[in-house]
Amino acid sequence: MVSVLTATRRVFNPLRRNHNEASASASNAVADTADSDDTALVADLIDALGADRVRADSAARYLASHDASIYREGNAGPICFPESTEHVVACVEAAVRHGRAISPRGAGTGLAGGAAPLGRPVVVSTTRMNKLLSVDVENGIAWVQPGIVNLDLSRALAPHGVHFAPDPSSQSVCTIGGNVANNSGGPHCLAYGVTSAHVLAIEAVLSDASVVTLGDLTAEPAGYDLRGAFVGSEGMCGVATAVAVRLTPNPPAVRTMMLAFQDVSHAASTVSAIIAAGIVPAAIEMMDQRCVAAVEDFAQAGYPKDAAAVLLVEVDGPAGGVAIAGEKIAEIAEANQAATVRTAADEDERARLWKGRKSAFGAVANVMPDYYLHDTVVPRTKLVEVLERIYEIVDRHDLIVLNVFHAGDGNLHPLLAYDSRVPGVRERVHAAGREIIELSLDMGGALTGEHGIGVEKRDYMNRMFSAVDLQQQGLLRSSFDPYCRMNPGKVLPSSHSCSDISALRASDAAGVWG
Repeated sequence: MVSVLTATRRVFNPLRRNHNEASASASNAVADTADSDDTALVADLIDALGADRVRADSAARYLASHDASIYREGNAGPICFPESTEHVVACVEAAVRHGRAISPRGAGTGLAGGAAPLGRPVVVSTTRMNKLLSVDVENGIAWVQPGIVNLDLSRALAPHGVHFAPDPSSQSVCTIGGNVANNSGGPHCLAYGVTSAHVLAIEAVLSDASVVTLGDLTAEPAGYDLRGAFVGSEGMCGVATAVAVRLTPNPPAVRTMMLAFQDVSHAASTVSAIIAAGIVPAAIEMMDQRCVAAVEDFAQAGYPKDAAAVLLVEVDGPAGGVAIAGEKIAEIAEANQAATVRTAADEDERARLWKGRKSAFGAVANVMPDYYLHDTVVPRTKLVEVLERIYEIVDRHDLIVLNVFHAGDGNLHPLLAYDSRVPGVRERVHAAGREIIELSLDMGGALTGEHGIGVEKRDYMNRMFSAVDLQQQGLLRSSFDPYCRMNPGKVLPSSHSCSDISALRASDAAGVWG
């Protein structure tokens, strides 16, 4: 293994098998349900894990071949459901013996094709690894398995007066392992940061079936920040089996405000003015008129359906500071011609307002049966211009767009709503999507804020990074997985694929990669 990983604590776990678990009936099931090319592999996996932790039937493979994106070209091999680190080691070792890649998978809520397996790999689903292992409130740390659901974790921590700060809109179903893979954010990332700011250490199984611990619980870990490299690596560096998360104290006071405007530009100006005033809210979310109307019909959150744009602004902290910030935000909104400035009167009203925002993706079903969601980032000062250009792009392609986004950090989420049964509409959707991505990059933005690159944005990486940048990213990935076994085909364009990186390493006369 590459020398850079010597900075981690490596623990090699032998494969633990119970040959008695593979019964005659399980062997028959393999013959009935597994593809003929997978029969020996599935038998080996059942031998290692037990029949109840392996699926190879066509229905299971179909479900594991997709995530929540519109990418539909995934192709899963057998699916494993490990319940421990040792089980994950067994999965990886079996895949290695049979020359198969490994595709880590959480809840499958990803929106960029990152969890869609390519080339019939062994899919390692961590959804059964869903335990809260330990809680250390005094030091603000909890160890969790990767399959624990984001919202379930915060609910389990509530009696201790703490929570896990990253809160993606899918937090009721997405898992911590998936949050780590995509470096997920959520509405409250403006003040609290994305997942990487809330993960202290990761236990992971690498592509050679070794177990490593990246990072540690000290304030200043020694060596390179390999934990930081793993977070956001979209399954290309290994399979996370345990995560040490930072616990955030629940704030003593919270104020949630709904600001409505008759002009989108006034809402965008309010966002910039709030930040310019030195106020950093916990969240600033924005929805345009079409999104507001769909959300209100769907969730009945109390949004004014005739507003051109609605801002949801939340501040938290000591009660005195929250009151002052709330008053200042109200003044800024009124100065920017807000038609409505409303503060949630109690926790029930606050919950309704947030339910509306977090129901935005589901509310699209009231408009069209399908949607294509993007996740680009643009400078806050360019929000109005970018939104106007998005409307222009969508109109030109005869589509419908609902805009909902993290306005505080310029993370856009334009939802292109469509009916896939209409001939030619997919082509128009993809064409509009390409233009939105290119527009965001031209404005000095980035490809993704929290959803990842996956497959859908892989071929745009050359637009954002130079050849040298991509080569270095490939070399970093190769330091974790020199065999290109972990989630191949994701993030990096084919011109910077594992095979090219391997050739580069082989030709390195200096022997750095020996």
